[in-house]
Amino acid sequence: MMQSSPTLRRPFARHAARSPRQRDWLFCALALCLAVLAAGLITPPAHAAENRLPEAQESRLRELARELRCLVCQNESLAESHAPLAADLRDEIREQISAGQSDTKIIQYLVARYGDFVTYKPPFNSRTLLLWFGPFVVLLLLLWVLWSFHRRGRPAARSAAAEEAMRETHEEFRRLKRQYGSDDD
Repeated sequence: MMQSSPTLRRPFARHAARSPRQRDWLFCALALCLAVLAAGLITPPAHAAENRLPEAQESRLRELARELRCLVCQNESLAESHAPLAADLRDEIREQISAGQSDTKIIQYLVARYGDFVTYKPPFNSRTLLLWFGPFVVLLLLLWVLWSFHRRGRPAARSAAAEEAMRETHEEFRRLKRQYGSDDD
């Protein structure tokens, strides 16, 4: 019987003999290539820049976005914020502007949906009384406290009876000093 050479029996034996480390690197390279191909095939969602309005309406959008607060950042307006929710709210405003809504209607819609917090200028109503009058109440309380401390620090006005009693005490003191021989006053 004739023995066959190992290369004839298994033509891919040379590739199967790779080390586990080499296979891991090969797998990672293949996965990376697939990820790059998949990223090129997936298109990003449509951005607001693709749905731009005419320039007059875009300036109106910018003005509204400056008046409204970002719900995520809370210290930035919708115009300044880069948060995804801010972008969604700008898109919502853009849609309402294109639908012909007025600025007050748009703000009322957002306030109804997200509350008074979405505006930088909260309305004057029963829920915001403390917000509007709170600083003045605190200022009046501080002024009252300062006035009461100032009043306590002043010497009290002496009454006529107290003045008379003090004069009598001084006269008695002088009389005793003279009686017992002290000449200094």
